[in-house]
Formats: sequence, C-alpha cells, structure tokens
Amino acid sequence: MTLACAAGVDVGRDFLDVGIQPSGRGFRSPNAPAGISSVVSRLKRAGVTRVVLESIGTYGARLVRALAAAGFEVGVVDPKRIRALRLAEGGRAKTDRLDAQLIARFALLMSDAARPIPSPEAFEIRALSTRRRQLVEMIAMEKTRLKQTLDEEIADSCRAMIAQLGAERARVEARLQTRLMAQKEGRARSELLQTIPGIGPTVAMTLMADLPELGTLDRRAVASLAGLAPHPNHSGTRAGPGHIQGGRPCIRVALYMAAVSAARSDKGLRKEYQAMRAAGKPAKVALIAIARKLAVAANAIMKTRQPWARTA
Repeated sequence: MTLACAAGVDVGRDFLDVGIQPSGRGFRSPNAPAGISSVVSRLKRAGVTRVVLESIGTYGARLVRALAAAGFEVGVVDPKRIRALRLAEGGRAKTDRLDAQLIARFALLMSDAARPIPSPEAFEIRALSTRRRQLVEMIAMEKTRLKQTLDEEIADSCRAMIAQLGAERARVEARLQTRLMAQKEGRARSELLQTIPGIGPTVAMTLMADLPELGTLDRRAVASLAGLAPHPNHSGTRAGPGHIQGGRPCIRVALYMAAVSAARSDKGLRKEYQAMRAAGKPAKVALIAIARKLAVAANAIMKTRQPWARTA
C-alpha cells in the first residue's frame, strides 16, 4: 500500500526542519514545546500519516513522543540509510531543508521506515537505564584519575566524588528496578532471565530496560538488534571474515560480559567455549558467539516462559 503523504524531520538543537512529500512543501519550527505543538498541528492539516526522523541523539525525543501520542506512524532510522538514499539519488548538496525532504522521500519509499514507538513508561525506563550507564562511566573515570594522581588532596577529591556518584548510581538503580518490577510479570521475567548462565541481576535489568522486544522476535532479529549478528563479507572468489556491527551497544556490552562469566563456569557454557577455542577460533570470536547464544536463549525463554535448559 503506497502512502499518500509522508514527512521527514531534520532535527537540530534549536530548530526542526520539516519536509513533506510528495508535495515538496516544507517549513521550520523551533525545537521547543510550542514549536513541537505547531509541527503536529501542521502535519495533521497536511494529511501526513507517517513521519520519519534520523536517530542522532536526544534532540528529537520530545517530538517523537508528541507525534506518537497524536497517532502518527513514527520512524527513527539510522542516518546511514538516509545517506545511502542521497548517494542513490546522486545528490551532493546538503542543507537542513534538503535533508528534511530527503528523509520525507525515504519515508515514502521504505515500508519499514515506521516502527512501534515505546510507551511513555518505556521511555522513562530507558532514560533511567541510560542515566545508570552514564554514572557507571563517570565512576570509572574518577577511579582512573585516582590511580593517576600524585597529590593527596586531589586523591581525596576523587574519593569523595566516587562516593557521591556511587550513592547516586544506587538511587537510580533502585528507581529503575522498582519501575521494572512494576511492569506486568516484571519479577517473573527477571527471575527467568537470571536462570541463564552469566546473566545476573544487573544484566537482566539491562535486557529488560533496553531490549523490551525480547520474546517477540525470531533468533536472527534478536541477534541483530543486540549487535551480535555476523554480517558476511563475500565477493566473487573472496570470502572475507564476517563482522558484527549495528544494534544496541549497551546490550552487546552487557551480553559480552555475561558471556565472559558463562564461559568460565562448568554449569554454563565452558564446554562450548573450549570447543570453539580448540577449533581455532580466537577468544573474542568465541565469546561473541557465546554472547549471541545468550541473546537467542533469552528471547526463547521470554517466549516460552520456561527457565534455561542446556538445549535452549
């Protein structure tokens, strides 16, 4: 089914440039509550049904929520796909107005441009999870500074900051855990995930917050979304090595650390890891394969609501 009218939005810190296709009309609005309300109203009057933005940060978050609440089909897509369309069209010029029209043409052409937008509750959970990761990173940086400093006064400052950040991390984690447990079957889902070798409370919390699609995908889709699917690199007689890319970095990191733990445990996936190493696989490749197995297992467990079994 061909869309009659779609819009693309080039999101900036201060302004939203909107392009509408196939009419080619466009306008600019401030990236502020009043401006977002104006964008929603004008798109409704123009008969737009689908709106697409590039996934380039948080500047478009308020607009995405407003569009979803207003009933639009909303897509947040990888900027690489938009750039690929520009190359396919042979375009070279780049302005905010031209980008908005380019994104609008993408919205018309691509059937998968729009995907279900998380609920307001899911947005809040993901924001808490992101804040938790930021605090973890800041603590790690302060610990590095503490090791490098030679001045005791600076060292005391680092220790005080680590303690303060640690307290804030604990507070955010408690709020995140409360939100997750308040979800339907939240506690049961967390307990099921923790039956998987290597997955403890922290990794389970990350999966529930940042990969809520678990249980609704097939094995290939969940591996790709986790950033653990190898992409082939073959051409003619050349068979290059496959590489993982894309997906959600926070999920990939969490599952990789879970794989390290699972590969060391006799009750986990130690035999599988050792078999891959004996077959000549580098350690990192073997751990990525274990992480992918954990992602697929987590998806299957959420589908069946059955705990981990070695055949999962």
